[in-house]
Amino acid sequence: MSGSAGTILMTVFLRHDQSNNLDAVQTKLKDADWWERFPPEGVEVVSWYVAMGFGQIVTLRLPPEKLALVNVELERSAWGVFRTECFPAYDFIPVREQIRERVRQGGK
Repeated sequence: MSGSAGTILMTVFLRHDQSNNLDAVQTKLKDADWWERFPPEGVEVVSWYVAMGFGQIVTLRLPPEKLALVNVELERSAWGVFRTECFPAYDFIPVREQIRERVRQGGK
């Protein structure tokens, strides 16, 4: 998926469940078909980092109509392995530029 028109960003925190070791986590993810199902088709991975001692931090770009599908896939595939937190966002750069120009012209 290229460009960002008509899309939102979503940061997903996949917090580690430290009651499971890596082998157990990998088995559960494989059994849930995680690597094939997430993210769903039409959703772009912008970044995916591992934060040691915390878990994984994934940023997705998606059309708003895919939001429910992302939620379902997290419930289907990630629950029981990770504790999930999701934060939808938008690209602030164009808004910042509009504000900056307005302020330059004497506005608030």
